[in-house]
Amino acid sequence: MNTPHPAVSELETQTIRRVTRRLVPFLILLFVVAFLDRNNVGFAALHMNEDIGISQTIYGLGAGIFFLGYFLFEVPSNVLLHRFGARVWLARIMVTWGIIAGAMGFLQTAGHFITLRVLLGIAEAGFFPGVIYLLSLWFPSRYRARMIATFYLGVPIAQIVGAPLSVGLMQLGDSLGMVGWRLMYIVEAVPAVILGVVCYFYLTDRPADAHWLTAEQRKWLMDTLEQEERAKPLVVGVVPSKGQMIRRALGNRQVWMLALVYFGITSGSNAMNFFLPTVLASFRASFGLEIGLMQNGLITAIPYAVAAVAMIAWSRRSDRLQERHRHAGGAALLAAASIALALLINQPWIIVIGFVLLAVGVYSAINVFWAVPGQVLTGVGAAAGIGLINSIGNLSGFSGPYLTGFLYNATGSYTPGFLVIAALVAMGGLIMLLMPRNQAVIVGPEAVATPGIGGKA
Repeated sequence: MNTPHPAVSELETQTIRRVTRRLVPFLILLFVVAFLDRNNVGFAALHMNEDIGISQTIYGLGAGIFFLGYFLFEVPSNVLLHRFGARVWLARIMVTWGIIAGAMGFLQTAGHFITLRVLLGIAEAGFFPGVIYLLSLWFPSRYRARMIATFYLGVPIAQIVGAPLSVGLMQLGDSLGMVGWRLMYIVEAVPAVILGVVCYFYLTDRPADAHWLTAEQRKWLMDTLEQEERAKPLVVGVVPSKGQMIRRALGNRQVWMLALVYFGITSGSNAMNFFLPTVLASFRASFGLEIGLMQNGLITAIPYAVAAVAMIAWSRRSDRLQERHRHAGGAALLAAASIALALLINQPWIIVIGFVLLAVGVYSAINVFWAVPGQVLTGVGAAAGIGLINSIGNLSGFSGPYLTGFLYNATGSYTPGFLVIAALVAMGGLIMLLMPRNQAVIVGPEAVATPGIGGKA
């Protein structure tokens, strides 16, 4: 490999720094708000379930059915994002999910709960893969794992901030004579609507439109990204239409394998997001250990705080070595083994440590995982393929919570449900380790017939 000219290296550093500062903190903020509105149901459940008569099975169904709507509208949403641009489409997503998230504060029955969770999933569909696709348009491949990891900090930040915020709003509402969980839903929905409007004016769709970059920086970035697109391996020598690219992406074996991997890994994160507060609350019956509402929120934040540090370090290592499969697969297997052993040992603080390592493993795996699709997908096929991977993968958000709630009602314990979750996470990790590297998936209309690239994926 040739050493880049110092002037070019300095230009690269300045360009990446400016793009990072412009885009990534704002995208993190959007992700924090998304996860607050998606997962505050876990804290609402501590009082909401009793108030309106929701069983653990129905709660698990309602919490997870969010992902059914998400699944059905994910690919169409991401294709529309490619058509209209991230600025317009992400703004639309945020405003609509904010309105629906606020409506959760007014629900009266289990039917309302399930209906609004479906609508929330439909409204939010396309947000996460849309951002992943947007990052692929702005960052060369050698930076993507760390940028995705930095963006994904929104998840642990949402849990670190959201846990005490959610329980604090619930306590405030109760002290003011209101229903605390209703106040929490309404207050936490407002930022989504406000930021949706800001998004329309702040985001830039493509480097060519980035007037906040210098002409030299803009040219370097556009040239570098174009060279990477041309270097991607081809499936065929004929330039396909947009419709053909979408069909090939949706029908490709490797895309579906990636979707299955993501399904397995996110089974762990989704079950944890929705059930960790109630698992901690169950310590009173299981171990005679009383955990107050605020203590619950603070303990819930611990695994995400540790995961925030671990996933950044792990993604940087993956970028440095330019290796993805072993990093993602190994982290997933760590997560699966940790939570399974902790629940089998069945001691309160061992279980908390198990959840810490579950968070470390799944979030480290997710961040590295998302660097892989961008290496082999391009054009509108990338939008469709990433949307499919995310939508299929996030079906675990439906199956995981429902299964966990159902098995708890059947057995009186959270252990059987989380053992099933551990098996799914391990499945995702093993598939990732065994997947073929560097296989072409789809080409964009600007691609040319070049040999497949070598090296690690």
